Amino acid sequence: MDFKYLGKRTTQPTKTLDTFLSPEGITHIRFESDELTSFCPVTGQPDFSKVIIEYVPDKLCIESKSLKLYLWSFREEAIFAEGLASRIAEDIFAATNPRSVKVTIVQNVRGGIQLTAVAEKLKM
Repeated sequence: MDFKYLGKRTTQPTKTLDTFLSPEGITHIRFESDELTSFCPVTGQPDFSKVIIEYVPDKLCIESKSLKLYLWSFREEAIFAEGLASRIAEDIFAATNPRSVKVTIVQNVRGGIQLTAVAEKLKM
């Protein structure tokens, strides 16, 4: 396996997701992080969110260090939570071609409102 990030010193975010062959018997994978940041495209205020990524692999799995660097890449991006959920789901689907992927973004309370956005994509 030729990983671009695992086992290497990395000081920058990336939009590239490394993958590896899914071990036999793996039926569901879940990643969770409460360190996702972006900023509002209208106000420029920072948005802090929790992200939950769940997918049913077919042949490939996501390598977790590359996922961490990928999520870091949104730090300076102006995007609504709904767009963030959709983009992450699309990118994971493109990288791994899973049976299904579900991305949930839970934005920290802002202005007294809790926002949760969910994007799902299924293999046809």
